[in-house]
Amino acid sequence: MPEPAESSERSRLARVLLPEGEEPDPRFTLANERTFLAWTRTSLAFMAGGVALDALPVAGLSDGLRTLLAVFVIAVGVLISLGAAVRWLRVERAMRTKKPLPVPMIVPLLSAAAVLACAAVLAADLL
Repeated sequence: MPEPAESSERSRLARVLLPEGEEPDPRFTLANERTFLAWTRTSLAFMAGGVALDALPVAGLSDGLRTLLAVFVIAVGVLISLGAAVRWLRVERAMRTKKPLPVPMIVPLLSAAAVLACAAVLAADLL
């Protein structure tokens, strides 16, 4: 007769994504989730900004440049969303295996994207 499953048994998804290590303090896991949600909100803000940029006329920007900037801003939002998921997983794995936390690659991406977008708008305004 098979043994009944324990209520503390990890889900199949948890076993696939987080195969090794031990459960970290729940406070750290929840903090990691809150950070993931903050990056997701940032991602959604970028995507909404890209949609608004394409939908609303901006003085001094041609339609082609405005569309190009909108696509760029939306693409950055998608990359931030993807980066947030990867970062959540890497941090969770590091906590479970008691290794140092990984460097957040989302931060340089976000900074570079903001600088490029601002430079493009300033260049278009000066021309």
